[in-house]
Amino acid sequence: MFSGQTLLYLVYVLAAASVILAVEVTYVSIAGSRAKAGIINRRLQAMSAAAPVEQTLQGLLQERGLTTSGDFAFGAVALNRLYTQSGITGNPISFAVVFVLAGLVLASISVLLLRSPIIVASLTFLFVAFALPLLVMRRARNKRITKFAGQLPDALDMIVRSLRAGHPTTVAIGLVAREMPDPLGTEFGIVSDEISFGLSLEQAVRKLSERVGFEGLHLLSVSLSIQAKTGGNLTEILSNLASVLRERRKLRLKIRALSAEGRMSAWIISLFPVLMFLILLAIAPSYYGDVWDNPLIMPVFVIFGSWALLGDYIMYRMVNFDF
Repeated sequence: MFSGQTLLYLVYVLAAASVILAVEVTYVSIAGSRAKAGIINRRLQAMSAAAPVEQTLQGLLQERGLTTSGDFAFGAVALNRLYTQSGITGNPISFAVVFVLAGLVLASISVLLLRSPIIVASLTFLFVAFALPLLVMRRARNKRITKFAGQLPDALDMIVRSLRAGHPTTVAIGLVAREMPDPLGTEFGIVSDEISFGLSLEQAVRKLSERVGFEGLHLLSVSLSIQAKTGGNLTEILSNLASVLRERRKLRLKIRALSAEGRMSAWIISLFPVLMFLILLAIAPSYYGDVWDNPLIMPVFVIFGSWALLGDYIMYRMVNFDF
């Protein structure tokens, strides 16, 4: 039999051991979550699942609406290109079905609950099911290209430094794929894997340009094509291209800052009549009287609405510059 003092010591030892085990479990859990959070791009996350590199590459391509060889999977190439360049991942058919179902639900609510005319319900369905996904993909593509454009000069500088250190081109591209976050990290990782599986650097960069849609990648593809056919110093070419892309980005940001006042004015002028109309409709529904029963009201709305949209388009073109 143990004495009371021995049992007390045993309790202390067990309590200390419990505390140590709890601290160790907490540390391992936090370290694991930090290690997972430290994986800076989607390709590295996919590779961390211990799947074969070829299977990972095929999965990354298929979730972007591409075949396993990196070509567009659907006959509607323009739509397929927009989906791929938007960076949205998942099944493209599921993406489209979600918007179609949302359009049907909103159209049904408009007819059954709000007693809206059939034409209004039809327009609601067409907008939500077909126009809205296009707008979502265009916005996602523009944001992704903008982020990619900011990362590309730094990635080219990293490749140049790696080449000057004596590394081959594939190793330099693989370094970018490991060190850069998305969207550039995953895209250059796909390039690295495609080169490993037999594509030339020129072909892999051309496919990269099609997947992203950034004009700077087209310049990179052309530069690599010329260098492959005529020779030349690749590090010098990439260094000059990085400088050009950085200066183009600085100029674009400067123009955007100078045109900010025009964009803000366009938003205010466009939204003010709509907001005033909604406010009056909410606080004084009888303000417009019996004007809704007038047969001229819909033609007037269509004419002046089209005129306002034309003005918005003109202001948009005045404050957006292509160069």
